[in-house]
Amino acid sequence: MTTVTFRDETATGRALEEFSLPGLPERISARELVRLRVREEVARHNAAPSHHFRGLVKPTDAETELNGYRMRTARRLDWERQADAAEAAFARNGFLLLVGDRQIEDLDEEVVLTTDPVVSFVKLVPLVGG
Repeated sequence: MTTVTFRDETATGRALEEFSLPGLPERISARELVRLRVREEVARHNAAPSHHFRGLVKPTDAETELNGYRMRTARRLDWERQADAAEAAFARNGFLLLVGDRQIEDLDEEVVLTTDPVVSFVKLVPLVGG
């Protein structure tokens, strides 16, 4: 078992936020990593629901704001719905998934966490008028 650090980064590699999860297997699919990350961030939000959510993907009925999303009401989120949205965002190139210095291109790819237990997420912003 290993401890993994989940990190949100800018396109230039600057860390924005991070948290660690212990007890993960040494080998895991990229899909499971994404879903674990989303489950954890939703659990943290649901422990103290607020109007602001800092997570990988935007909840339904939320507005994007700097470093997160503003929700109309302070409410609990469904982690499975958020995880499904994260998988869809990955498929649309909504974010990059990096394990160490290696970009993951397929959610079914197996990842070995003993080599580099840092998993980075880089959200991509669509260009306007491009």
